[in-house]
Amino acid sequence: MPIIVNLDVMMARRKISLNELSDRVGITPANLSILKTGKAKAIRFSTLEMICKELDCQPGDILEWVNEE
Repeated sequence: MPIIVNLDVMMARRKISLNELSDRVGITPANLSILKTGKAKAIRFSTLEMICKELDCQPGDILEWVNEE
């Protein structure tokens, strides 16, 4: 998939665990893990907004498009 999810990188930079972020954002650790591993097919803007707020980052810090040509 040409969209790369860098959530684990941002979590490491902010020194926050999966469980802590899931509690703060209000989604299950399982759903956050699916997003973190790049297995998610979609993300709601409201969820992305909450994650960015908690990690003090921009959506582009978490999601990256890579040209696979």
